[in-house]
Amino acid sequence: MTLPAKNLLAEEASPYLQQHSGNPVHWRPWSPAALAEAKVLQRPILLSVGYAACHWCHVMAHESFENDDVAAVMNRLFVNIKVDREERPDIDQIYMAALSSMGEQGGWPLTMFLTPKGKPFWGGTYFPREARYGRPGFVQVLEAVDKAWREKKESVNQNADGLTTHVETRLAGSHAKAVLDRGMLANLANGIDGMIDRDLGGLRGAPKFPNAPFMQSLWLSWLRDGTASHRDAVLLSLEKMLAGGIYDHIGGGLSRYSTDAEWLVPHFEKMLYDNAQLMRLCNWAYASTGKELFRLRIEETIAWLLREMRVEGDAFAASLDADSEGEEGLFYTWSRDELEAALGDDSALFFKYFTLAGPHGWEGKPIICQTDAQQAQSVVDRDLLFPLKHRLLAAREQRVRPGRDGKALTDWNGLMIAALAEAGRSLGRSDWIEAAATAFAAMAAAGRDGRLPHSMLGAKKLFPALSSDYAAMANAAISLFEATGNPGYIDRAGNFIEQLDLWHRDSDKTGYYLTASDSADVPIRIRGDVDEAIPSATGQIIEALVRLSSLSGDLDLWEKAWTVAEHAGGRAEHQGYGQAGIVNACALALEPLKLVIVDRPEIPRLVRVANRNPDPRRVDIVVPVGSATNLPALPGGVLPPTAEPGAWLCTGQVCLPVITDAEELERQLSHR
Repeated sequence: MTLPAKNLLAEEASPYLQQHSGNPVHWRPWSPAALAEAKVLQRPILLSVGYAACHWCHVMAHESFENDDVAAVMNRLFVNIKVDREERPDIDQIYMAALSSMGEQGGWPLTMFLTPKGKPFWGGTYFPREARYGRPGFVQVLEAVDKAWREKKESVNQNADGLTTHVETRLAGSHAKAVLDRGMLANLANGIDGMIDRDLGGLRGAPKFPNAPFMQSLWLSWLRDGTASHRDAVLLSLEKMLAGGIYDHIGGGLSRYSTDAEWLVPHFEKMLYDNAQLMRLCNWAYASTGKELFRLRIEETIAWLLREMRVEGDAFAASLDADSEGEEGLFYTWSRDELEAALGDDSALFFKYFTLAGPHGWEGKPIICQTDAQQAQSVVDRDLLFPLKHRLLAAREQRVRPGRDGKALTDWNGLMIAALAEAGRSLGRSDWIEAAATAFAAMAAAGRDGRLPHSMLGAKKLFPALSSDYAAMANAAISLFEATGNPGYIDRAGNFIEQLDLWHRDSDKTGYYLTASDSADVPIRIRGDVDEAIPSATGQIIEALVRLSSLSGDLDLWEKAWTVAEHAGGRAEHQGYGQAGIVNACALALEPLKLVIVDRPEIPRLVRVANRNPDPRRVDIVVPVGSATNLPALPGGVLPPTAEPGAWLCTGQVCLPVITDAEELERQLSHR
């Protein structure tokens, strides 16, 4: 059967697909019906993958997809399928891996050409409508691909078969399990350390991404092995990011990446996951250094989150766009005259602490940033700057706002919920913990028959969930348990793992697939091993299994965690730096930390020490003095005595003697 010869995106929930619903292109959403249409017509598929906040996606849309002449060529030669990568990261990962295997640089928009069977044979990213930037014009590309398909169909199909087999081996294959040892993390962290820009932070060169999985590798190495250069690389990277234009100095929050090596000129889209991971890193950095900069940036980022990113039900939106009124960064940038008009006589004070930068190649208004000295002094004088920022924020709110992708993605919400709960616990902010609990309740309530959706926008929900959704929500539940002591969160984490086992576990019970077993429209069922801007699904699964088994003392769950880690570690050994999330999680499995505290709720001396010393390797359980039921087991099944305050710090199956002195617990937990 063939579908109607028109654009079919109008009924889709995704804001990104909605952005393209008025195009003259006969777009189809990814579906069995669209794939079947290509087979019936024996036409190749043009697959376009992007996301709502993507600047170059907007550029290509305006140049080509909104153009009647270009659309006519697309409609005549191809079955055109549009995918929101945030809704379908499984589809995105498959075809991005195919592009990478062709030796091409990845990115979005992803433009791939597939056989009628959905097998990739050629592709790229952004193509201009007319030839420029050293790239062919898009119509030239369309006609050349069509010509190759018509005249060399057999060869194209053979190449597509080979490429598909290669991608399947890379993303869905198996390798011998690894012997988990300390060298895995040490080798990775040392390799990352060798790529660090010692002057500007981050990895050397441009563009610069926050790259949270790499930062976590370095931090875990510092915590475990005391490698000070690895800690310093993270701290330098954070300080430089937080001084640069990539950070929103007026409203809080981090943009997705910087186009230059100085963190100065960002692509201005703000993603939920980047800011969740920024908050976690800053929380660890604050605990380690006591530097107020990190606490302030956590506070500012959470203020932005609660002000601008809450959606119906108090879960969190996916992203904010880079563009407004057709110009990138217009909402966030200021001319000197605009700042002086908003601040009046106080503008001189503002310029003492902030710089307006208009670097070479940047065509917009100047970008607010700070020198190192300005950053340091602004922390000292923050009370002076608060009313100035408040006035600028109020003035900025009168501008046309960038678009917001209001869909709530389950895995991204899980990351943010965990970060909020952890920051609230560390910094004594019960309101943040409550916001995390409310968002968790909203996402958990969106389920159907015990299963989570991957995405929801209002009443529209996208089922089934991905393995990353269950893992992220399990980790969020564990973080909320640590913050609240509510055992119901442990039950919820266990339920998420049960669903993960039911729908995603592989047949030999050594790992999990990203997509559910009843997902009918995926050409390849992939593992979910590859990190993107966040740790891979597999890394998050191992972390959830390790943490939950440590909390519960469930030895069967621990065996499951170890088996998954061994096999994932074996696959990661063949993938270089693309699977830091797995290596980080394997380090947790190798030496999990568990802290059981018995304390007086009215004067929690030991609990306060644990709260201000967060450690991503550790799970914490707090028991009130005098408790007689629901006691956590120490290794070996021993129950802690509860008559007096005490703390038991365990690594794997070995515990230190009970600690009753708060200063001694501080010495054991702090990493300064």
